[in-house]
Amino acid sequence: VQYDSTHGRYHGEVSHSDGKLIVDGHAISVHQCMKPAEIPWGDNGAMYVVESTGVFLSVEKASAHLQGGAKRVVVSAPSPDAPMFVMGVNEDKYDPSSMTIVSNASCT
Repeated sequence: VQYDSTHGRYHGEVSHSDGKLIVDGHAISVHQCMKPAEIPWGDNGAMYVVESTGVFLSVEKASAHLQGGAKRVVVSAPSPDAPMFVMGVNEDKYDPSSMTIVSNASCT
C-alpha cells in the first residue's frame, strides 16, 4: 500500500495491527476468505460491495456477499444475468427497491 507503480510512494503512515490495515490512523478490516458469504460485511458496516474478482459474475454467485451482510453488490464486469447499467446511458432504469445486485458493464 505504501508503494504503487503508477502513483509512486504514499507519504502517509501505513501499518497493521490485530488483522487490520491502518492508514493514517484509520483501521481497515482485512479478510482472507475464499467464499464471499464468509466475509463479515455486516459486522464491518459495509453496505455496498464491489465484486471485482471476475469469479462471482452471476446473480447467484454474487448474492453470497448478501449472505455476508452486504446490502448491495456491484459486479465490475459483464454478468450473464444481473441488470447492467452504464452511467449516462441507462442509469435511470435502476430500481433500488428490487435490484440488489447489478453490473456496471465493465471495469475498464
